[in-house]
Parts: sequence; C-alpha cells; structure tokens
Amino acid sequence: MTDQTRHEGSPEDPSFEGVYGPFTITALDRREVLGYRLALLGVALAQAGLLLQWANWGSQGLWAWLVLMAAGLGLALRWIHIYLRPLHRALQLFWLLGCAGGLALALRQGPDAMLETLAGDSRWIWAVGPFFAALAGVGFKEFFCFQRPEAIGVTLLLPLALLGRLVGLLDGRTTFILLAVEAALLLILTLRKFPMQAAADVGDKSVFAYLESQRPPSRA
Repeated sequence: MTDQTRHEGSPEDPSFEGVYGPFTITALDRREVLGYRLALLGVALAQAGLLLQWANWGSQGLWAWLVLMAAGLGLALRWIHIYLRPLHRALQLFWLLGCAGGLALALRQGPDAMLETLAGDSRWIWAVGPFFAALAGVGFKEFFCFQRPEAIGVTLLLPLALLGRLVGLLDGRTTFILLAVEAALLLILTLRKFPMQAAADVGDKSVFAYLESQRPPSRA
C-alpha cells in the first residue's frame, strides 16, 4: 500500500473534517488501531499475571511475563498515534532503555531472580525504570485524549510506586499493592478501548499531515 493510499483511502472509507482539512480512516489505520489495543491488552494481562503468580507461587519463571510485557509495550508504541513525533520517539527510547536495563539485570542476577533482586535492591529501579516511564506515558496519552479516570491512575501510580520504593518511602508490601491497583486499572483501560471507533485512536490525521509538512526536508 502506498503512502497516498494510506492517507486518502478508498471511496468506502469513512471521511472526517479535520482542523487542516478532510481525511479518511483507512483499512491500514484500523489494523494499526487494533494492533495497538491488542498489544496494550497483552501488557495489561502480562502485568496482572506476573503479580498474581508472584503473590501466590513465587518468582520462578516470572521472566516470561516480563518478556510479554516488553514485547507488548514495544508493539503498542509502534502503533500508537501521537501528534508530536519527538514525544513518540522519547517514549520508544524509554522503552528501549528499560528493556536494556532489564536484560542487564537478567544477565547479572539470572532471569528467575530479577524480581527478587528488584525487591531487595531498589537501585535496580534506575535500570528498568525507563520502561515503566514509557508505560506511564501511554497512560498519560490515554488520559489526555479520552479523560478516562483509570488512565490517570496508571499515569500516577506507576511513578509513585517505583519512586517511593527507590527513595525508601514505601515498603515492599505497599509498593506491591500500588502496582496491583495500577495493573487492574490498566486492564480496565484496555478493555474499555475495544468498543470505541478506530477514529478515536487515530485522531485528526490532518494534524499529522500538517506537522509532517512543517518538518524540514531530509538531507537524503
């Protein structure tokens, strides 16, 4: 599919009037929105599964949930629609740095000891923190666009839990409770997105087109 087809769509695609002109929501847009929602749902389910297993059966094998979270958030950030490209790139950079920190932790302590190490030595939060900063950024985007209360819960509870633990204000149990509440809110947020029209997640494509037209031409 060419870029022109992507932006103009086919005659049966729904058309909308944007700030800078008309635009259509194409089949590719709808697939990307579905991919974004499924990827974010994967993050929510993986985080909930991780916390549930950790609370009931210990840390053995929790690394698999972390891999699912990393893959899900990476795909969600691939398909998320954010007007400002620098902000989009910043969230992807945070995701990459957090994944690199998690990989370093796994190599240093072993995959099955990652969560126990984080719980026992909060300094490792500096390594994996950017990943959760990216997830909080997604929550902020969802709140900014849709004013969902569960989205602001995700945005605030993640940094509150991790920073509170990092500076010693929160004990392990309180941190776990905050993360469990955040995981539940993220799951609610993702499930509530599926009945929405794809156009809601795509946003005003005329704004994207306008911002792209304002970018300096590539030297290449």
